[in-house]
Amino acid sequence: MSVPCVAVARERGEHVREQLADRDALDGDHEITVDGDTIYIPVTDAKRVPDGLRDRIETRDVAERDRQKTPADILGFEPSVERLGDIVIVDEDDADRAAAIADAVMASDLPCETVLNRASPIEGELRVRRWDVLAGDGTETVHREYGHEFALDVAEVYFSPRLATERHRVVTQVGADETIVDMFAGVGPYAVPMGSRGADVVACDLNETAIEYLRENAERNGVADRVTAVAGDVREAATAYADTADRLVMNLPHSADEFLDAAIALAGDDCVLHYYDIQHEDDPFGPGTDAIRAAAGDEYAVDVDTERVVRSYAPHEYNVCLDVRLTRT
Repeated sequence: MSVPCVAVARERGEHVREQLADRDALDGDHEITVDGDTIYIPVTDAKRVPDGLRDRIETRDVAERDRQKTPADILGFEPSVERLGDIVIVDEDDADRAAAIADAVMASDLPCETVLNRASPIEGELRVRRWDVLAGDGTETVHREYGHEFALDVAEVYFSPRLATERHRVVTQVGADETIVDMFAGVGPYAVPMGSRGADVVACDLNETAIEYLRENAERNGVADRVTAVAGDVREAATAYADTADRLVMNLPHSADEFLDAAIALAGDDCVLHYYDIQHEDDPFGPGTDAIRAAAGDEYAVDVDTERVVRSYAPHEYNVCLDVRLTRT
């Protein structure tokens, strides 16, 4: 196809391309081409081309750019979607709008096998939700995160891809030969990469299906020999693993405070505790710190190393993490 192009010396190409982009004159639908020492940059409108370049405009046959078609290209607006493995998740109360988004996702170039719409909030002791399957079939997938793979079924276990950065932050603190207890482990997004760093991890969860996936994920990622999966209430496991932990993960933000006595029982002489909480913006860290100090009593000195806002959870509420060092007195 013949389109107007700015023809300049190759060494000036990137500088000129930036100039054209700044003027919104760059034609992103056609390929930039090179012929000998000259580069040809397609433009949308000669009037937007800077004055010093207008005499360099030539009409030239160039190929159309092979661009991926997005759901937004089809819908005419940017839908709010979330990726989890080969599942795309939408959150729409309007059934017609949800169906239109699902159709656009499946018609786009977005890699996807299934589109789900949230049909309920997170419910019950096992923290799972119901889903409407809008396209595709099933709720099982394999999610990839920082070099690890996690098989899971979103209808049977709790998993949030939004916490990937936070999980990675914690995992990178782990040293080889640590003994770690992940008190609410789910399918293993903390436990498995911690095992990959050379730690021995005891991973507990009340959800037996999550524990089955955790065992599969430990095998899948080559750390089955370093991750011990325990199905059941971590308060019962605390007896078998008392006084052993160099590090504890307490990712149960609505009710972690109810398990602090178990955490203290599990902690070794020098233990780092990653405590997740949800609190009001007026005092996001105080209640958790007070609860940890109360549980530790005179047995441990409590030093708060990090106070971190993980994300906004609800209006005026934050999901936060306290990184706390417990030192036996």
